[in-house]
Amino acid sequence: MSEPQGRPKILIADDNIQNVELLEVYLEELDCDIITAYDGEETLRAIQEQKPDLVLLDIMMPRISGFEICRQIKENPQTRALPILMVTALNEAGDVERAVQAGADDFISKPIQKEDLLQRVRALLKVKDKADDLERTLEYITQLEERPEEETAS
Repeated sequence: MSEPQGRPKILIADDNIQNVELLEVYLEELDCDIITAYDGEETLRAIQEQKPDLVLLDIMMPRISGFEICRQIKENPQTRALPILMVTALNEAGDVERAVQAGADDFISKPIQKEDLLQRVRALLKVKDKADDLERTLEYITQLEERPEEETAS
């Protein structure tokens, strides 16, 4: 059974360095580690290598769009439970619909209000933490269910 993690890891994926820096400043009051990525391919690589607990994902990304990144994350069984907060300057109803269809867990438009961001991030991290607890419990139950078969087999 895997051990609970310490500080949550948040991946900020945005091609604009000023946006990344602003989000980092806003998230300073949370006890978390920040990872950054500046294009779609780098974002997918960071998710595989760093295993973040939450992704703040810009829609307009070079190489691979935020919509496509989100879709790939949600289609992969290993990353499906990873919460994604879409962050974008786009605020048309169609963009929100596309983000939801791609699997986004929440959506926030620029300019970002600090308290709104922090509230959404805290909520998504809480959901992720509960999902991780459930996953560990299910692993434990599976291990318990497998033991009698192993004992009778020997």
